[in-house]
Amino acid sequence: MEVKQNNDEKHGSFEAFIDGISAGKMTYTWAGEERFIIDHTEVAEEYNGKGVGKEMLLAAVDFARKNEKKIIPLCPFAKASFQKSKELQDILVN
Repeated sequence: MEVKQNNDEKHGSFEAFIDGISAGKMTYTWAGEERFIIDHTEVAEEYNGKGVGKEMLLAAVDFARKNEKKIIPLCPFAKASFQKSKELQDILVN
């Protein structure tokens, strides 16, 4: 699985590809320069249960850590994932 990031001044996304086919997309909106809001996660039905959402979330966390950004998880999937994984919570907005 490959996750690619698209980013501009206001919005961005992490898109997962399996064998070159789009398997899912996680979108975000910038909330200032230091944080972004994960607002939607979608996984293609045929890829449900294959860890696509988790891989996109981990890519978002990696991006946030490397760039000293914080994440606000509004999307239900992202919010639930952060609640389950204490090791990811360092990049959440307090």
